Amino acid sequence: MADRVTVIGWDGSPLTAAARSALSAATLVAGAPHHLALPEVPPGAERIRLGSVDLAARRIAGHRGTAVVLADGDPGFFGVVRTLRAPEHGLEVEVVPAVSSVAAAFARAGMPWDDARIVVAHQRTLRRAVNVCRAHPKVAVLTSPGAGPAELALLLDGVHRTFVICEELGTDREQVTVLTSDKAADHAWRDPNVVIVIGGSAGGQGGGWLMGHETSKVRGWALSPEETGGGIGTGSRTGTGSGETPVLRAAQLARLGPRVGDLVWDIGCGSGALSVEAARFGAAVIAVDADPDACARTEAAARRDGVQLQAVRGRAPHVLERLPEPDVVRIGGGGVPVVTACTDRRPERIVTHASTRDEAEAVGAALTDGGYTVECALLQSVGLDPADWSERDRTVVFLISGRRTTSS
Repeated sequence: MADRVTVIGWDGSPLTAAARSALSAATLVAGAPHHLALPEVPPGAERIRLGSVDLAARRIAGHRGTAVVLADGDPGFFGVVRTLRAPEHGLEVEVVPAVSSVAAAFARAGMPWDDARIVVAHQRTLRRAVNVCRAHPKVAVLTSPGAGPAELALLLDGVHRTFVICEELGTDREQVTVLTSDKAADHAWRDPNVVIVIGGSAGGQGGGWLMGHETSKVRGWALSPEETGGGIGTGSRTGTGSGETPVLRAAQLARLGPRVGDLVWDIGCGSGALSVEAARFGAAVIAVDADPDACARTEAAARRDGVQLQAVRGRAPHVLERLPEPDVVRIGGGGVPVVTACTDRRPERIVTHASTRDEAEAVGAALTDGGYTVECALLQSVGLDPADWSERDRTVVFLISGRRTTSS
């Protein structure tokens, strides 16, 4: 094993005295080509071009001498330190940090970043990174080849955002470009780059005491209109119905489990109660309804609660064909044809409800035929007046949920 492993961050500025000292003693240096070209790298040191960090870590573990790994920015921030310290390599490292590329990008843009989400986009995680950009008003994306500004823009189709694209930070070729997301796909961008994605309403998320977005002003979830001041829906007949009672909504959200990086379809969004609550969990949400008033109510509820979502007017199942792939789906109406259209898109979970047993059986059969394991429960909710404990209202509904089977 190497006698000592020092990881040095480089942000384009002159190396610190500690970094120069570690490099001068190195018998092995690993890094990208522009790192290995630095004049401080000893001429006699073994050089490893850093492609796969795992392969480099194995080489370092077998080296007898002093090793240095050079990395862009802060190597402990979404960097090589995590891989080098993995148990399978057994490496103990010392870190000489530099300014992270995210901090540098926000500095170039002249913006604070304590209220930003930060994600890494590889080809395998690109869709989830895009969903975070849909759901949050300020996101920094650490890109990679095949998952850069153009790909982000293409997957954000229909959602307006402003991109601040910072290319090759810290080098002589550094460039900062500001443009709207619909223009980003028309350019070829140089690696490495960081994209700051800005858009929508921050809804009072101003940072100041907590890194990332602030906690909700409303405590709890699946709340009644009285508890939220009308912010997340109502149980009346103004476009809502049994699918939006707090009890059923709580059960639906529990089975969907929306989370950061997910895309939720809320089909038949009604007042937007479930859409807004899914967004409060950090998920990206597309709320679908054929009624323009329902879409307007949903957008208004989102603004009141300080969350972001996209409302799409159209009738399911036809409107679903042009939507991006969902992770979880809530179906507020439409029956078997809508359920079948959703199973064809293979979300992880689908939740819906029915008012009769026959309808529940038909929906359950459609989910089973689509490759989902089905669960059904009969939910009864009785609202009581605490003044005299008399019954105020009663709802009875079948809750049907499907989980995609592993083999499908």
